[in-house]
Amino acid sequence: MSAYDIVNRIKRDEAPAVLATLIGVEGHSYRKAGAVMLFHEGGTIGSLSPGCLESDLQLRTEEVWKSGMPETVEYDMLSQDDFSWGEAVGCGGKIKVVLEPVAGELRNLLVEAHGIITSGKNVILRRSRADGRYTYSLESAAAVPEMAAANNWSDASFATLLVPKPRLVLFGPGNDARPIADLAVKAGFRVAIADWREGSLRHDFAAAERIICSPAEAADKLHIGSRDYVLICSHQLQRDRIFLEHVIKHKPCYIGIIGSKARIGMLLEGLDAPETLHAPVGLPIGGEGPEEIAVSIVAEMIQVRRSSSRKRPKGADYLESCRYLSGGGAK
Repeated sequence: MSAYDIVNRIKRDEAPAVLATLIGVEGHSYRKAGAVMLFHEGGTIGSLSPGCLESDLQLRTEEVWKSGMPETVEYDMLSQDDFSWGEAVGCGGKIKVVLEPVAGELRNLLVEAHGIITSGKNVILRRSRADGRYTYSLESAAAVPEMAAANNWSDASFATLLVPKPRLVLFGPGNDARPIADLAVKAGFRVAIADWREGSLRHDFAAAERIICSPAEAADKLHIGSRDYVLICSHQLQRDRIFLEHVIKHKPCYIGIIGSKARIGMLLEGLDAPETLHAPVGLPIGGEGPEEIAVSIVAEMIQVRRSSSRKRPKGADYLESCRYLSGGGAK
């Protein structure tokens, strides 16, 4: 779950809740400094550990909510024999967590942040403590480089970067794409579907947006931009080609094409393939069947989301290899 899911929960539910923020890490840690999770009456959203800390944090949240005051908790798990807080977990790290009751100014700013990230913008929630109390502020994402100093935060000053949930646009999906949509949602993406067939609306997809339009109109109607992930999966060469020609102009951060190398070579013929193109799509895990193929595709999208590096050949070089494999470049 992402910070988006947390602010979305706070936006729609005023029930008591406590926000937990990881502000310091020494040694090994399951999550990096800046990670957040929410404790609420119905359960939790997110995590800070593989399960080592959550039960102890849960016990502390009731008192935090009653007192209305934040609490800083430290866990030293560098030793497997450490019983200082009730469990010997041996995770190998030392971390510091701040628990904050979601009320008053904090809640108001998180609701405001929800509107900002829903509009597609990043925002930073910053805390500064003086005289035992926190003051809160929202800052422009232009301050994002400061987040690199996360390991130097203290419970007197720390911040949380709130970003929009990335969107996966599926063009022309059939039943074989349902596992992709389902897994993408679980991995923190929101899903949109574009199709020219009225009947496609009857497919049971985990999708927040659905539009019926021509392949040439889809990119504009969905306002596809640089934050979006696009997967072309209609298996109809001419319509895939039209959609691809138009979506390239919008420069999404990821374009994947489902199909054989020979088919992809024909689809890309004459196009200037962008660096963001992944074709054939998915990490090379040797997957078979819709479920395993979905794992390879969503894993590749996660890799792109977490890193700007590209290890597979892309662009013109990859296009030439596709042409050769399809017979277009053979001599």
